[in-house]
Amino acid sequence: MILIAEKKTEIERVSFEEGLRFFQNDSLEELQEKAVRIRNFWNDPKTVTFIIDTNPNYTNVCTANCSFCAFYRRPKSSQAYTHSVEDVMQMIEQSVNLGVTTVLLQGGLHPDLPLSYYVHLVRETRKHFPSVTPHFFSAPEIKNIADVNKISVLDVLQALYEAGQRTLPGGGAEILTDRVRNLISPEKLSAADWLNVHETAHQVGFRSTATMMFGTKESDEDILTHLCSLRDLQDRTGGFTAFIPWSYKPINSKTVWEYTRNDASMYYRVLAFSRIFLDNFAHIQASWFSEGKETGKKSLQYGADDFGGTLFIENVHKAAKFENKSTVDEIRQLISEAGYNPVQRTTLYETMRKKIAGEMEELLFTKVPPNPFKKL
Repeated sequence: MILIAEKKTEIERVSFEEGLRFFQNDSLEELQEKAVRIRNFWNDPKTVTFIIDTNPNYTNVCTANCSFCAFYRRPKSSQAYTHSVEDVMQMIEQSVNLGVTTVLLQGGLHPDLPLSYYVHLVRETRKHFPSVTPHFFSAPEIKNIADVNKISVLDVLQALYEAGQRTLPGGGAEILTDRVRNLISPEKLSAADWLNVHETAHQVGFRSTATMMFGTKESDEDILTHLCSLRDLQDRTGGFTAFIPWSYKPINSKTVWEYTRNDASMYYRVLAFSRIFLDNFAHIQASWFSEGKETGKKSLQYGADDFGGTLFIENVHKAAKFENKSTVDEIRQLISEAGYNPVQRTTLYETMRKKIAGEMEELLFTKVPPNPFKKL
């Protein structure tokens, strides 16, 4: 049993073997009770956060050929596209007019784009939209940029950091075991490479999220290995802000496996167990977007403290004919209906109120020089 000390100063760590036993044998209600207790240790029991964001794409060209993906197109496909930096800026501007504070920009693994293209995307975003956090480029993209440009992952990350980027999304993790990756995405980066990109990013100064897509060919042991890898990396760097699991969507992808675990009860089980096992993660995010609004709302009772974002633009799930849309007002309503107070946050999980207060304090006490004639 997971115990929280009476003074709420620590959470007892669950081993791989204990975790596997909990995941396989505990009832959903038992996992739920433990998860909610740990969720409330980390976060305000009365609030659930959300973010106003969007998820446009700069290209759908990709060489990874992942069997689960309905979004990508081969480089010579008549449906392939790569947007100019100016076109991406127009997409961001449209989103900013809707109140977006974070742009999660992702694309395929393009075989030709130079590093300068990616750096220019970051610089132009920071220049024209200083209120926006450029939450750009997943680990597979970072590794691909390095390979295409024949430089190191560190070189890529340092260039993006110097351009003004400070956070990375956690996409492309799927399941972090090479056994599963060789079955569903053999041409994509390895589990070790995904982890290396995030560890290097944390060392440079980035914060990032971590994800998991389940419901393909993974075993329970693979899920535990994935979570252990994330927990071990978080022990070393502390660079992850949140963990977000979601289930595989089979429509329109090249392969539909007979073995799938993407019903609501399995999602609740994975979500609750993740909250129990990832004892060094402050935030677990529910995914109304990938699981549906009612499932997303109910999942807040299974250990999640965050409801994700508005995702005004999103094309990857849309390509798999799984499309959800929402508004800020509806997000607030769904959180309220689940019994929590909705609170808008930033990419780094600051509440917007605290962020604004911090900016005002910086303006008053840092940017304004002291009056040299004022008597002390």
